Amino acid sequence: MARLLDDAAEVLPLLSRDSGNPGLDLGAALGGAALAGRDKLVLEDQLSPINGLPDWIEQLVAESTGKQGRGILPVVGADPNGTGDELVVAIGSDVGDVRVDGPLGAQFLVWEYATAIAGHLLRIDPFDQPNVAESKDNTVALLSLPDLPTGAPAFVDGPVEAYAAATATDLPGLFAELLHAIPGDGYLAIMAYLDRLAAFDAPVQEGADFEQMTDAWMMADPATLRALLALRTDRPVTFGWGPRFLHSTGQYHKGGPQNGVFLQITGAVGDDVAVPGRPYTLGRLQLAQALGDLGALETRGRPAVRLHLTDRVAGVARLLAAAQEV
Repeated sequence: MARLLDDAAEVLPLLSRDSGNPGLDLGAALGGAALAGRDKLVLEDQLSPINGLPDWIEQLVAESTGKQGRGILPVVGADPNGTGDELVVAIGSDVGDVRVDGPLGAQFLVWEYATAIAGHLLRIDPFDQPNVAESKDNTVALLSLPDLPTGAPAFVDGPVEAYAAATATDLPGLFAELLHAIPGDGYLAIMAYLDRLAAFDAPVQEGADFEQMTDAWMMADPATLRALLALRTDRPVTFGWGPRFLHSTGQYHKGGPQNGVFLQITGAVGDDVAVPGRPYTLGRLQLAQALGDLGALETRGRPAVRLHLTDRVAGVARLLAAAQEV
């Protein structure tokens, strides 16, 4: 912690300058690019010793700028597509349109300053989050009902139920419809209300090396769906774990531009846990959060589909197999 504060203190004097101010320069680049139509912020940090910073930047930029139909969409863990609406920011490398260097503490401070400047250029208030409270209110209302309104599936593909207004009758067809529905300036957001660590429980062949173990984990990980679908479109595909993303890209999904297509994934709960002092379980709470956010998207006319895994392990495997069939 002391080192982070020292790194931030070292860059702080630069943020009061009119020139040579890294926060001002970065904010002007982000906001100016977005005003010119380059509002997809591709974050590249593969060569950085502080790998993982883009996940924090994603929350900061998406939640701060996604409102009033405007905003900047951070894209994490993806390769650039070379489209005209991308701005590639490289952290510690020369592979992007903009390069940002510096230790972690300094990066935190510079990105916060830059996001405020970008918000000013976009003429929005970067310090509020109006649509985060909306999803919370929806969740509270749903939890007061005797039963959650899940509805009936449009079709069932093995261990996956599809709740969608679609003509498809199987998962490959549904994925194809979703990809086709993305506007020319839009994106696909995958939102998984699942256990982000469950993939590490996947069986691994005895004597497997690290690469084989990694392959086994990837093919049991819902996040792999992002990469598989991204291969089949030149539009950005993002991935968020629910309910975490509700306080980051969730604001952008509802308050940002009307150009997103949304794929939500929920799963059956095996061993549920009661919430102390509340008349519901964690499983019911999680599903209510998912349905509440889905309702917020649908009331805005944003294309949204929910896939429910009746068996989580088999369901993830079917999702990844179906994506490869598109």
